[in-house]
Amino acid sequence: MSVIITVAPTGPIATKQDNPMLPTQPDEIADQVAEAYAGGASVAHLHLRDRDDRPTADLDIAARTVELIRERCPILVQLSTGVGLTVPFEERERLVELRPEMATLNPCSMSFGEGEFRNPPAGVRRLAARMRELGVKPELEIYDTGHLDACLRLRDEGLLAEPLQFSIVLGVRGGMAATAENLMTMVRRLPAGAAWQVIAVGRANLELTAIGLALGGNCRAGLEDTLYLRKGELAPGSAPLVARAAALARDLDLAVADVHGARRQLQLPHREG
Repeated sequence: MSVIITVAPTGPIATKQDNPMLPTQPDEIADQVAEAYAGGASVAHLHLRDRDDRPTADLDIAARTVELIRERCPILVQLSTGVGLTVPFEERERLVELRPEMATLNPCSMSFGEGEFRNPPAGVRRLAARMRELGVKPELEIYDTGHLDACLRLRDEGLLAEPLQFSIVLGVRGGMAATAENLMTMVRRLPAGAAWQVIAVGRANLELTAIGLALGGNCRAGLEDTLYLRKGELAPGSAPLVARAAALARDLDLAVADVHGARRQLQLPHREG
């Protein structure tokens, strides 16, 4: 098995004041995704912003961003249905109607920094059912131990098809702290055959990415997760962070998956165009 690297160029929180290289508009996002693809990324995890750089679930902006990416490279597209804390769930869930290869599914509501990340149970079940109907693979974002249990209940209800695909998110205030112990706990509890990656937010990004790779996981890199290439040095885009992750994988004698390999590992159907 080879390592799948996902690039996450934007996210819902950071601004250009935090890092001027943060891409927020469709052309900027597409350019950085293409650069990351050239550096080894096979999946693009996308958050969208409006003209004022605010998080949005606008379908036209989403469609335009995906179109521009596909003009530049054949990377697999994963739309975030998390979008941003201020965007209503009913708007966020409509993004799957664009039928990306993948989209995130957040199983639980939670505190998120100073805000609230709302994922009502009935809405989550409705979204899971719609994703299965459309053939959109869920990327299950779990921020705490109970989130994994919620995903397994959705599986048992027939709303999620195996093999399941998880992002173990560490370091968000309101969720699990970014520690090796917490990562190990979650990995031990994953169901057999599941694909997974660690998402470590902030200072522990590099360390926990390395531990995740050593444990057999995939990895994510980009300005959504860390704005810095190293202490005191802002990353000049997401591509250097992807290149760092790819080098780390190769240093561990792990092959980096291309798009075709990632599609096979994640059991995604081939889609023309």
